[in-house]
Formats: sequence, C-alpha cells, structure tokens
Amino acid sequence: MCSPAHFAVEYAINPWMDPATPVDPELAVKQWDGLRETLIGLGHEVHLLDPEPGLPDMVFAANGAVTVDGTAYGARFRHEQRSAEAAAHRSWYEARGWRFVAPVRTNEGEGDFAYLPDAHGGLLLAGYGFRTELPAHAEAQEALGRPVVSLHLVDPRFYHLDVALAALDDANVVYFPGAFSVASQRVLAQLFPDAVVAADEDALAFGLNLVGDGRNVVLASEATRLAGTLRAAGYQPVPVELAELRKGGGSVKCCVAELRP
Repeated sequence: MCSPAHFAVEYAINPWMDPATPVDPELAVKQWDGLRETLIGLGHEVHLLDPEPGLPDMVFAANGAVTVDGTAYGARFRHEQRSAEAAAHRSWYEARGWRFVAPVRTNEGEGDFAYLPDAHGGLLLAGYGFRTELPAHAEAQEALGRPVVSLHLVDPRFYHLDVALAALDDANVVYFPGAFSVASQRVLAQLFPDAVVAADEDALAFGLNLVGDGRNVVLASEATRLAGTLRAAGYQPVPVELAELRKGGGSVKCCVAELRP
C-alpha cells in the first residue's frame, strides 16, 4: 500500500475524476489508515511504498505490477500523468529481491490483471479496452508462466478490470456482467459457473473494487446489497469507508497490491 499523503484530483483520466470537486487530504489519509488497519486486524501483513510528491495517484498501489510466485510483471501506464509511478514500483520490488520483468506493452498491473491460483490450474484474468493493451496479455503470460484469459471491457465507467471483477478466493470471482462484452460475459459464465454476480448499484458504488482472502471480503461500505449477497454465499463482508479516494476513481482493491512471493 502507498499512503495518500499527496493525493489530489488535479486532472481527469477516468470518468470518476473531477478536478472541480474538492478533496479533503486529511480525510483521505484517515480513510486509507482505516483500510490498512482493517487488513492488519484480519491478520494480513501490510508493506508500504513511499509516496512521492507530484504523483497524486500513487495511493492506487495495485496498478504498479502483478505478481506470481516471486515474479513481478511491472506496469507501463497509459497516461503521462502516472508514468513516473512505474519506476517507484520497480525500485520497491528490486530492492526486496523480487524477479522483476519490465514491460514493453502498456499495462496497469492489478488494475487489469486478477490471479486465481486454484481456478483451472491457475489463471490470470486480464482486462483490455481502456488502459491495458491486448498485446500486454501475451507479455504477461510469458513473464509469469500462467495462462491468460482476455476479457473485453466496454463501459468506460469500468475502465479497469478491478472495478468490474474481483477474486473472492483462489478459485472464484464476483463480477458485473454489464462491464464486459457479450462474448466475455460468456467466457466468464463458462469459467466461473458459481461466480457471484453483482447488480448495477453495487458496481457503481465501487463494490467490486474489493479484496477477498477466501473468507473475509473487504469492500466499500456503500455496496450494501453486494455485502448481503456475499454473506449469503458464505463470505464475511467487511465494509470500509473510502469515499474520499473514490474521487480519484478507486476504492479498496486499487489501494492494495497483493504480494505473491
């Protein structure tokens, strides 16, 4: 995770960002601290990446890489405003002995990649359509040695995979069908017949931008209907308030890069 010490909405690179809407920096840090403390309270270890001035979106740490078995496939951001973040993430991984694969193709890390180690022998689900380019999926497959399933995002409000789909555990997902092309919806239905399917209201509340550990599901507090659906499916929803960071187009998952040594 990376503190929102420099978080601001100074430009608009997704439909949720509005530079005219004020951001409360102190509240953003308080809410982010609440998420970090929630994860620690659930038994997870949280490592920190130092924020850098001039990079207001660094708080969305998930976008910096995707990791599998000690290898980090790094990010190459689509928008110039975020491009310098990639070097900070690379330095973090290399300083800690990870094998780091520098990308050639544009991709935005776990923003557009979700790894499920127990699904069909181990799968990377990969989004494209707005940020990550399709050839990056093949590059990730070579870097990480896992089969990649490409999913076409068609609604600009769901510009990253991680605002439309999330891993609940090592084998199952929750997703919002309307974010995907009809063909991709068919692929998801075939791969995950027991998936949790979210409604529009929860998707628009950033409910799918969540972190699941197999039992607990940390998600935006506004996604109340989804919380009930997850509870009925046998998971324990853990709501957190991240409304201030939502002004940048992200929520729980965007703030968390999952490390897989």
